[in-house]
Amino acid sequence: MTDIQKHLLSLQDQKYRDFTLPLIPNVDETTFIGVRLPLIKKYAKELTEVERKEFLSSLPHVYHEENLLHAFILSNIKDYDEFIKEVDSFLPYVTNWSVSDAICNKHLNKYKDKLIKEIYKWLKSDELYRVRYAVKCLMNYYLDEDFKEEHIDKVKEVKLDDYYVKMMIAWYLATGLAKNYDSFVKPIKDKSFDSFTHNKAIQKAIESYRVSEEHKEYLKKLKIR
Repeated sequence: MTDIQKHLLSLQDQKYRDFTLPLIPNVDETTFIGVRLPLIKKYAKELTEVERKEFLSSLPHVYHEENLLHAFILSNIKDYDEFIKEVDSFLPYVTNWSVSDAICNKHLNKYKDKLIKEIYKWLKSDELYRVRYAVKCLMNYYLDEDFKEEHIDKVKEVKLDDYYVKMMIAWYLATGLAKNYDSFVKPIKDKSFDSFTHNKAIQKAIESYRVSEEHKEYLKKLKIR
């Protein structure tokens, strides 16, 4: 057992494990320790550079929390090329939404012109968590001044018929409806997505406090029955 594994096991919170495990049904429960996320994030910053590099190269990991630690380390990488290299190596080993969604690197805001090209590549992948992460990047970094309607067009081209991909697309559309209603209501009116994604996006938008009551009432009429 590695020192990192020993440390993560020392942070186990059984009550937290019992509460969280059912929320991630596709995780092997024997690999789930049960460590609160703030403690893993803190640990990711405490590791030395040598420890981080050695850990990032030690794929695949055994424990779910090791994968979360990996995601949080990636989230702290400042160099763009290094990040892309490391995330490309890691995504094939991601097996659940909680790990893919944990990769959130604020430094990517500086590299949006280059990042969008990678996102377009990832959207064409047959790896479901690479695709989910690509859509999440569009949601995180390209819904404000950098938004282009072609982003929605690229998402329309996603072929993977998977629940976790569809849920992320629905989340993306709902967030878009909150931030840029006129652009995002078009694919809803046109029924550009399958009925599950379409209705889930409307549901999430209706639940959002950032969408006006007027828009919510209109969206309700667009549900696919």
